[in-house]
Amino acid sequence: MLLRLLSVFIISLVCVFSLPVDANAIDTYEFKDEVTKTRFNALTKELRCPKCQNQNLADSNSPIAADLRREVYDLLKQGKADIEIVDFMVARYGEFVLYRPRVSSLTYILWFGPAFLLLGGVVVVVYVLRKKPKEKTTDILTDEQKSQLDNILKDK
Repeated sequence: MLLRLLSVFIISLVCVFSLPVDANAIDTYEFKDEVTKTRFNALTKELRCPKCQNQNLADSNSPIAADLRREVYDLLKQGKADIEIVDFMVARYGEFVLYRPRVSSLTYILWFGPAFLLLGGVVVVVYVLRKKPKEKTTDILTDEQKSQLDNILKDK
């Protein structure tokens, strides 16, 4: 009984100490009101981490993401509008920092490319279906073949 209890204790200790520990500090920001906190959360979820590439600032644990969260917080404290904060980040890190890039001459293919591909596919399918020759069902057999078929059917 004591051996079983000791083994359970050791296994529990091994499990607890083998869990990954997040060594990064949790950001704690104090906001003057709930609206500012909501704006901060929305902005950090909308802006992409330049290092992680596939995570937003809110989810990333990289040091650059922590710096950018702090920058967003400072800009909000200064009373900047959301668009001003986004413009600041784009000016500093490029359009890549946005999850939804703006529509511009550089991003037309990103925004309208899928629609053109779909439209092109529909045009190709319609063209192929219209070009396909229709089978004539009335004149498939010659008169000689029809008479042979009639003779075969009469014999049965």
